[in-house]
Amino acid sequence: MKKLFANKWLKFGLSALVYLLFVIWLHNWWLLVGLVVIFDIFITEKVHWAFWKKKGVDKQTKAVEWVDALIFAIVAATIIRLFFIEAFTIPTSSMEKSLLVGDYLFVSKFSYGPKMPNTPLSVPFTHNTMPFTENSKSYLEWIKWPYKRLAGLGEVKNNDVVVFNFPEGDTVCLNQQSRSYYQLIRDYGRDAVVNDRVMNAYGQVITDYFGKIVSRPVDKRENYIKRCIAIAGDSIQVIDGQAYVNGKPQEEIGDKQFKYLIITDGTPINPRVFDNLSISMEDRASAQVFDPSILDFMHEADGVEPNCLFVLPLVAENVEQLKSLPCVKSVTRIVKPKDFRESYIFPHDERYRWNEDNFGPLYVPKAGETVQLTLDNLPLYRRIIETYEENSLTVYNGEIIINNQPATSYTFRMNYYFMMGDSRHNSADSRFWGFVPEDHIVGKALFIWFSSDKDASFPSSIRWNRFFKGID
Repeated sequence: MKKLFANKWLKFGLSALVYLLFVIWLHNWWLLVGLVVIFDIFITEKVHWAFWKKKGVDKQTKAVEWVDALIFAIVAATIIRLFFIEAFTIPTSSMEKSLLVGDYLFVSKFSYGPKMPNTPLSVPFTHNTMPFTENSKSYLEWIKWPYKRLAGLGEVKNNDVVVFNFPEGDTVCLNQQSRSYYQLIRDYGRDAVVNDRVMNAYGQVITDYFGKIVSRPVDKRENYIKRCIAIAGDSIQVIDGQAYVNGKPQEEIGDKQFKYLIITDGTPINPRVFDNLSISMEDRASAQVFDPSILDFMHEADGVEPNCLFVLPLVAENVEQLKSLPCVKSVTRIVKPKDFRESYIFPHDERYRWNEDNFGPLYVPKAGETVQLTLDNLPLYRRIIETYEENSLTVYNGEIIINNQPATSYTFRMNYYFMMGDSRHNSADSRFWGFVPEDHIVGKALFIWFSSDKDASFPSSIRWNRFFKGID
């Protein structure tokens, strides 16, 4: 058997077969030229492909062996990361308590089919910024590939936890990268952002606040992770915080958490209580720094002293524990009422009086499906038509013009998805910026391989009970 597998023709045959299957999967027939390279490596040996090794030497030096191992590791890891599985971390609390800040995940590219890179010329193992720098690009746009997804195991399903490229991340202010460029425009005005001049509370003009404005290709936009509430063809609506898909309540999955108004008698809550409820230091610090508009509709707070009011994100079981405390007078879930309009909620149009808790109904576009367009529903689909599917669109004398032709309907070319975080009041998701196009989908979250609590010191910071935990 050992002699059989030492045969160079057998090695060539097996290697060529695996490579050929890989080329068929990629549907890129130019790569068939690689068969010539494989033939030379195993049969003719005319070219010294492993140029870092000395030819005709049985025992290489230690340095060469290390270089050989490093090159193999980089190539193998790049292929695995690009086509099969990639590691991600949870930087924010938008998915708590299903996923926690400090969870490290493996995300399957193969579940939905790996997406070929739009910018293949990039530094390995980086995303959009060079290591140890703040703003230096880690990629070149000399070569740009169109969207192409390889065959995978299936498609995005309702309630999948999905990693995707941030749809509004096509334009970024480098000094405010954690905030959407489009929300900055809405908050400060286009002139202030473009000219990088903003006035502070004291009337002083601040420059270099927003920084340089850059554009990013799809695959280099920031990675987000959310739960897919509605897939292409669904209708989504949120009523009093409950999501409905096609008229039915969303399946109870994951550990959803909402914000609650807590009223105490003024006695401080023991910090150990917060520790037992796994409430982060960040949430504790901001418990009394909340949007004052909440008090406009939470009448439980009428006449209550400010030092007795707290707002905290909680899962259902934590609510009951807090209610049992002697110093707690009431715990009430915050629900923004219908017609209470929030300007930062999609589609950012005064005709839509939607908020985080009362949103929709909204149709999620499906490839090949047609919607009738009116001036009233145009704000819902305008970004899809103009930005994601690259059409020209104007409105002239009350008439919608697409690609210089009057239009009363539009047929979508891609599938779209509606994503929400499990921490419903602490998640910037599709309620804020709309649909996720299919060409932005990266992969499906599989399991947690490591978890560390940033509020604790080592080694107690390691959450051993979360290691290799599957993601529901």
